[in-house]
Amino acid sequence: MNWQDRVNAFTDDRDRADGRDAPERTWSAPAGEIRGWLDGDVARATGIPYATAERFGRPVPAEPSAEPVEARRWAPACPQVPMDILEKLLWHPDAGMEEDEACLNLSVTVPAHADPAGSLPVMVWIHGGSYTAGAGDAHVFEAAPIVSEQDVIVVSVTYRLSILGYLGWEGGRPANLGLLDQIEALRWVRRNIAAFGGDPENVTVFGQSAGADAAAHLMIARGAEGLFAKAILQSAPLGIMPNRSRMTALMAREASRTEDNAPLAEILGSEERVARWALPFGLRGAMPFGVQYGFDPLPAEEELDDAWRDAASRVQIMIGHTAREASLFTGEVPGMHRFARQARIGEAISEGLVTALTRRIYADPAHAFAARHADAGGRGVQYVIDWGPEGSPYKAAHTIELPLLLGSRPAWEKAALIAGAVWEDVEPQGMMLRSLWARFARTGTVELESYPGLIRFGPLETPPD
Repeated sequence: MNWQDRVNAFTDDRDRADGRDAPERTWSAPAGEIRGWLDGDVARATGIPYATAERFGRPVPAEPSAEPVEARRWAPACPQVPMDILEKLLWHPDAGMEEDEACLNLSVTVPAHADPAGSLPVMVWIHGGSYTAGAGDAHVFEAAPIVSEQDVIVVSVTYRLSILGYLGWEGGRPANLGLLDQIEALRWVRRNIAAFGGDPENVTVFGQSAGADAAAHLMIARGAEGLFAKAILQSAPLGIMPNRSRMTALMAREASRTEDNAPLAEILGSEERVARWALPFGLRGAMPFGVQYGFDPLPAEEELDDAWRDAASRVQIMIGHTAREASLFTGEVPGMHRFARQARIGEAISEGLVTALTRRIYADPAHAFAARHADAGGRGVQYVIDWGPEGSPYKAAHTIELPLLLGSRPAWEKAALIAGAVWEDVEPQGMMLRSLWARFARTGTVELESYPGLIRFGPLETPPD
């Protein structure tokens, strides 16, 4: 049974088939003997601990194991509060997943024929979700298509989120724990990926939304130097990341009212109350949790420009956004439904808002990031994604590339995000986009060709037309 047939076998309640009943595949790595599973065209080692951590503690790298490492179950998601918009548009993005505070796990997907002595490109996936939701092994992030088609290795990382991973203060909880988790995952990849047939010198970090923001900050994070050579930054919300110190200080004050050792439900239950303090800060408050500058492992905010310029010589980038990013969110803005009912007036207002927010949060900051990278001597490419179902309000919306890059037909076919698209038309576009991403991971280059209706490329100095 190949990967598509296996994913098609998901039960009606969306429980995912794991590897407990599948043929075994083993790898001998510095981490220990890893017992994974064969899954059609790919082999998997899932739910491997890369680190451990106490609640609100820094991650500690996992020790090599003298006993076999059982890697035949999906990694659990880190504890989180469900996001209504994800449930509405992405059709049960984390269905069937367990949650556990012991969630610092990663999963490796390799071509079934991969030679452990080989040297395949490695792509490390950092999932998005506003730093509050998501999981590396969520079924909408299925890596088998790009792995089997493009002969690459994908490592999917799960890391701490929201109040457990992205809010700290002086003398209290450490900040940037989720980012520190990701660094430990990359260190695990550096030590172990050769045992799977991967090239530790050819690692590409790729992420979408908050995952892209994380990848951008990994470029300048202390301790991450030399752990990856390339980064693909998909729709990073760079426009709302600066000047957040006052906002996070207010959030931290509220968070400190809950004891560190309180029951998990109480910790998670405080998230909405904590996030409420971000509301007066406009667009920044729309994604209240995130990285904090001046806290380990990140430089102070006034040092960011120099840090990214210094990183340009070490990391090649592919950075871009979708043409109508904000169309994913404008329907959720209070009052927009009323305007939308006013026919042409509503449509014009809505599209104006989509254009303005897309430029403010995503497009202009991405172009500035690319231009600075080029000016500092860095190499790479810019892109804009145009794809989406014709007539859909979500055409070229934020996240629209995900069903093309990752996931599968069962995971995406009923999603409102791509309603109106026929899967037989989706799949060829997906194959093209996966080949482009893999080409960059393999060589660091993408030919600046035209792919009408899918994607436009341009050099770092000049945004795509």
